[in-house]
Amino acid sequence: MSIAKVIELTASSSISVEDAVKSGLAKTAETVKGIQGAWVNEIKVVTDPQGNITEWRVNLRITFVVS
Repeated sequence: MSIAKVIELTASSSISVEDAVKSGLAKTAETVKGIQGAWVNEIKVVTDPQGNITEWRVNLRITFVVS
């Protein structure tokens, strides 16, 4: 029987939502082994005063198997 755990984190990127997700997963994988998947819970943007997007932020829930 396997036991899974879910952690929640926020990652960001100035490039795209996809890049924010990838960087969040990559950073998590440095210390967490057995990642099974991720759920994008929320997407936010940061804008400059003219309304241009300067940063993408994602709230992730990452599932991994506890060894």
